[in-house]
Order: sequence, then structure tokens, then C-alpha cells
Amino acid sequence: MIPTALTIDPTLAHPSGSEHAFGRLETSRGCLPLASLSVVAHVHGLEVATELHQTFINHTGAPIEAVYIFPLPDRAAVHAFRMQVRDRIVDGVIDERGRARDVYEHAIAAGQRAAIAEEDRPGVFTLRVGNLLPGEHVVITLRTVGLLPIEDGEVTWAFPLVVAPRFIPGIPLDDEQAGTGTASDTDRVPDASRISPPVLLPGFASPVRLSLAVTIDGAGLPVAGLRSSLHEVHAAPDGRGWRVELRPGERLDRDFILRWTLGGAALHSAAVWAPDADGEGATAMITVVPPVGAAAQARPRDVVLVLDRSGSMGGWKMVAARRAAARIVDTLGERDRFAVLAFDDRVESPPSLGSQLVPAGDRNRFRAVEYLAQVQERGGTELALPLELATRMLAGRDDRDRVLVLVTDGQVGNEDELLRRHAAHLQHVRVFTLGIDQAVNAAFLRRLAAVGGGACELVESEERLDEVMAKIHRRIATPVLVDVSVHGDGLDLATQAPRRLPAVFAGAPLVLHVRWRGRPRPGAAIELRGRLPAGTEYTQRIHLDSARPGAALAQSWARAHIRDLEDRYAAHPGDRTRIERAILAVSLRHQVLSRFTAFVAVDREIANPGGSPRTITQPVEQPAGWGEEQFGSLGGSTGASPVFGATTFGFVGAADPAAPPPAPILSPTARSGPKVVGAISLGRAGAAPPRSQVLRGRAAPAPAAPGRVSKQESVDGAGIDAGPYLARLLDVADDLLRARSGTPAAQLAVARLLELLEDLRTVGLDALAARLAPIAERLRAALSTADLLQTLHDAVTALRELAGKKNGPPPSPPRQRKGFWR
Repeated sequence: MIPTALTIDPTLAHPSGSEHAFGRLETSRGCLPLASLSVVAHVHGLEVATELHQTFINHTGAPIEAVYIFPLPDRAAVHAFRMQVRDRIVDGVIDERGRARDVYEHAIAAGQRAAIAEEDRPGVFTLRVGNLLPGEHVVITLRTVGLLPIEDGEVTWAFPLVVAPRFIPGIPLDDEQAGTGTASDTDRVPDASRISPPVLLPGFASPVRLSLAVTIDGAGLPVAGLRSSLHEVHAAPDGRGWRVELRPGERLDRDFILRWTLGGAALHSAAVWAPDADGEGATAMITVVPPVGAAAQARPRDVVLVLDRSGSMGGWKMVAARRAAARIVDTLGERDRFAVLAFDDRVESPPSLGSQLVPAGDRNRFRAVEYLAQVQERGGTELALPLELATRMLAGRDDRDRVLVLVTDGQVGNEDELLRRHAAHLQHVRVFTLGIDQAVNAAFLRRLAAVGGGACELVESEERLDEVMAKIHRRIATPVLVDVSVHGDGLDLATQAPRRLPAVFAGAPLVLHVRWRGRPRPGAAIELRGRLPAGTEYTQRIHLDSARPGAALAQSWARAHIRDLEDRYAAHPGDRTRIERAILAVSLRHQVLSRFTAFVAVDREIANPGGSPRTITQPVEQPAGWGEEQFGSLGGSTGASPVFGATTFGFVGAADPAAPPPAPILSPTARSGPKVVGAISLGRAGAAPPRSQVLRGRAAPAPAAPGRVSKQESVDGAGIDAGPYLARLLDVADDLLRARSGTPAAQLAVARLLELLEDLRTVGLDALAARLAPIAERLRAALSTADLLQTLHDAVTALRELAGKKNGPPPSPPRQRKGFWR
């Protein structure tokens, strides 16, 4: 199906005889309207400010309205909007969504240029630019601010670049469609046409020029271990930090993900505040670094593992999901109980285990892993029933930790319906979501995890899976701190975000915002209260400091608070009027976009007398790693008319259906052999050696030196790649080197070493585990002794020797490649 928006005067054609242009989507006068997208970001500590520039050009012979459905980070607050046509600049204003639409429609009818930006989902937006004249170009600028997550000292900046197709359940509606997308609105997803952009077939020339640059300032903490997991990048020192730029020619078909370490050993609990511009209130951001060394005997757990086996999970995603599920099952102990649910538009359990919780003994775990090994993708993503079954299994006993783990790509369109049906039950269990995709629906998975007081982890490649599993092990174990609450000493705290504070786990700082009226008095403090695993009360007092000038604390709080309110709006239909008023009040006061507001910009000049421009909806790239068979699996529920979340555009024969499926894309370097591009090691004088550069190409390993372990280690005749585990071993060595006697950093580093030891035994790297065990035991015994410093030094030497690294001086920063931009 090709929507009428593209069957106007422009036609689909390709220039004959142009091999490079074959398959490119063009009109009779040129390409589609979106010409380029530019992202410029500035990171200071854990805060990121981003400018997104979208350039539209009208190549047709008549005025047009360009429609673009695009993603943004779901944690970010959109607080500014601008339209520029030639030398004319119009700053957008935020208003209630209905009024903003009226302003836009009246301007278009009057022949004025206008633009409107609306949020349809957390992280999914629709932009319309109308009355763009032939040959004219317009630049739309959006500004966002937000916070970056940090865990084990590693910061992640993920910027989504494509809205992936989603499963749209329900019966199509006969009413006028809400948007110009390719999916029909249904009784279960009444705005499906607003979240389903048309999709180009694979192999087409990239229709949009993409540029992306980010500067990273550690705010006084050292930046190291910088790496891009899905794109090739160029990094260079820039003043107090680094500047990272995307290689030219990259496509908008997967998320951009950049990670780095930020002085992990130096992080500590802190609170900073800033007044509102009008002086009526103030906002504080509180960073709580969890206590370590307070571990207690873990409580027995009831764990329900819910695995997505729908059609969109095909290829490397299904392989990674099976591996993740099997690893989670292997971590369970004899006192635990578990169940496995695999779902598409049906729900299945291992036949030998049934659909109830069973003891996690060796036999049952083996049966579950055996079942998971043969699970294949099929069908649609009907998530409601497995969530209902899982919460029903976990209802009841309070003497056990109740944990729900969801492994999926999250590509569903009925997010609000799912929250409405299941939010009340999910509040009584800890929910952990593992998102597997290169264009994952992270916003929805974070919403589910937040309702359950858990956390969300993202996996964009099989390589990343090995790194994430250590975190998953910790997350489904007993947390370090539970029942967390915040109290003000001399402050009248009004609101906190997130509304429900999650349990706190080792290595994962908790970041929250609080609001109050007026200014805090000198010496004011925030008191954090919670409960340790053993049941004892825990209190931490954090003094307030002034935030740096320009810190956007109020906007960050507003976005987090609006996200809480939007989830409550979805979950409590009877209270929607009051919640909608609250969302509007926060959005308008703090100039932050929400689902009930919109930014609109109107140029006073009459450009197209009479109005009525022709609408063109911009097609987007097919998500990387998706095949055509995955689009066919996005149909509606059984008994309903098929509803497809995406329509592909292109010429017959542009993609060869007989061609073998593409190999899983693990990283940029996997495409070009064993060279290291996109994994950048940053060294600095006097600092600990940087993380190792992990070669993602599979070059033949060199023989291991005596006492060292090769990256390919054979156990019981099976070849196992030890590379990711050796990389983690070097990370732990760096953490130990940065630690000091008696500090929590040493305890956390030792805890990570013990987790690594457990992982090695789980996957069968017994020889490496046997060599590592004595080192870990000596460190654990030395934590409370005066010999800790010497033991740390000896352990660092032994760990590096074990991983095959000589103990020399730190390497110099990499030389810049002069010909990179050629």
C-alpha cells in the first residue's frame, strides 16, 4: 500500500543509467523533502544539551507540506523550537496541543509558512512544515536537555535516529485517520497512523545527509574508555574533554550509542540546586551513590522470564535473546523458583516444566535452557497476555523477592493500553526489561521498568550482551537499598521525580529531582532514607550546593515529572481530567513539550496565497538488522484485519529476495576485518591505563604465553570466546588501581571481580576461573585489613598478567588519522 500522500503530482522514478542512484526514491523534480539532519550535543558531567537541525527542501513544482515522524531520546526535555527560511527566523511558542494545531492550520490556510512539533509517544515526534515553496528550503531547530545514565562508572549517550515499525493490534477504525503514516488507526491503537512512517527498502541510496558531533566535558572528572558501538567515529581532544564526530556517509537506520567511563572511583553522593528564573521555586538534582559492603544473604526469589519470540525478533536479535534468557536461568539458585514464558500472538512454556513456578534445581534449569535453545521467531507481539500470566504467578508471598524479566525489542504500538491493564499489578513486583535491537523502543521499556521499580538495559549487539549480563545478574539479585525516600531538612519538598524511587543496586547511582517553593536556607540538606538488605535502617545526609551556571535542572525535573504523570494518565482512566491539567500546567510553566502541548512557529509573510499545499510524508530508513520477513510479521491480532506497522517503498527488484540474509551487525569493525575503528582508547598522562581495545574482527588468536589466557579458550572440546571476559578483567584492574585503602571504590571493584568469576564458571571458562579465584579470594580477605593497598597493587599486576597485558607505562593517546575526512 502506498499512501495518497505520495501519489500526488510527484511520481516515483529513478534516473536511467545511473547505477549508484538505482532504488533511490525521487519525485519528478527531485528527491523527497528531508535533505539533511544534524545533531550537535554538549555533555557536561551527566548533563547533555542537544541541538537537532532538520533541513527540508521542496524539489517539486508546487507548494508542499512536509511531514516527518522522528525519534528523540525519551529522557530529554524539548524546550525550544525554531523555524528559519532564508534570513527569516521564527521562534516557536508552546501551547495546548489543540490550540497549537488550530494556529498551524489557520496559518497554512492563509498561505503563511508554519511548522508544528508534537509528541505522540515518549521519544516519538511528528513535525509538519507547511507552505514550503518550490526550490525553497527551511531549517527546523529543536533544543533538548537531559541526564545521562551511569553504571559502574560508565556513561551512556544514546541518540535514536529511526522510528522502527511496531506491532499494531486491534480492528481498523473507519473514521478519519489521525496521521499520515502507513498503519491504520485501530480500536486498540487509535493513533497508529501517527507512529508508522513509510519505510524505504534496503539497498537504496541514503536519502538524507547525516552529521553528528558531541563534545564531552567530564566536569572535573577524567573521561576514558570512549567507544561507539554501532557507528564509526572520529575523536580528538577538545579543551577540557573530547570531541567525537560521526564518519560522513552514515545512515539513519540505527541508534547512535556512545559510552565512556567517568572517574568511577571518584563518584560520590551529591546534591545541587538552582532557582527558577522567576524566583518562585527551586529545583535540586540528587545523585545517590549506593552503599557497598553491606551485602546480606540474598532472599529466595520467584523469577518469571518473559521472552519475545515475535517476527520482529528475527536474526541476531533472536540469538541474543535466547542467550540472555539462558544466562538468567543459569544464575538462579536452589532456593529460587522460576518460570519461562515465550510469546508472540500465543504464549508457550517448556513442556517439561509447565506454566507454573518450579524449583530452580539443576534438572529444571537444564530443561529450561534446552527449551530456549530451540525457540524461533514467529507471529506478532501480543504482550498483554504474557504480562497477565507473569504477574498472576508472582502474586502472593512477601517472604520472597518477586522478579519479572522481559526480553524484547519493545516494538509495540499499544503502550498505553498495556500500562493501563497491568500497572497496578506490576507495582508489586520488580520489573527488569532487556531491550534487544539497534533501534529499540527504549521509552516503553523504561516506562514498564519504572512502574515496577526496576531498571532497563539495552543491547544493540551480541558483543554488548556479554557486558550487560553482569548488570542483569546484579539487578535480579537482592538490592543494596530498598524503600528509598527523600526528606528535606528545612525544605518544604513539593514533588519528586521519579515519583516511585526504584530499589538501588551496587554500581548503579540513583539520580532524582525534587522541587520546593522559595530558596533553600544556608546549610540546607537533603536526607535520604532506606532499608539495607538485612532490614536495618539506612540514612544518608547530603548537603545542597549551588549548581553550575546554566544548568537546566527545572527542565530536567519537568520532563521526568511529566513522564510520571503521562504513565499515571495511561494507567488511571478515571482520573484523566485532573492529570491532564497537571501535565499542561508543568509543560507550559517550564516550556517543556508533552503529549498535551505542541510547539508552533508561524511566519507572517504570505508565501502561498490560498493555502492548500500538497502533503508528502517523509519515508525513513529500514532499521539495521531487519529483513523484509520481519515487516510481514507486524500484522494485527488474530481475527482482525491485518494491520502493518510499515509500508516499504522502492522499485521491484531493488532488493533480491533470493539473497541470503545479512550477517548480524555486531559493530562497525565487524564489517571490515580486525582493525579497530569506533572503539577508541583514550590515554592520559599519570592515569591508569585505558580500557583494552577489543578486536571485533575474528582474527586468528596468537598462542597464549605461559600463565596467560588466550582469547579463544577450549573447555571440554567446545571453543568459547574469552575476549569479552578478558576485557572486563582489565576494566576491573583499572578500577582497583584507582581505588584507595578503605574506600567504597575498592569494595565495589572486588564485587565486580567476584561477579566476573561467577560468569566465567557459568559459561564454562573453568581454566580462567581457576586462575582468577585465588586473586579474588586474597582481595576479599584484605578488604578490612591494613594490607589492602599492597594487596590491590599485587592484584592489579596479577590481573593484567592473566589477561595478557604487560605492566608498562600508560599508552599515549591515539594519533589522529589525517586522511579520515577524505
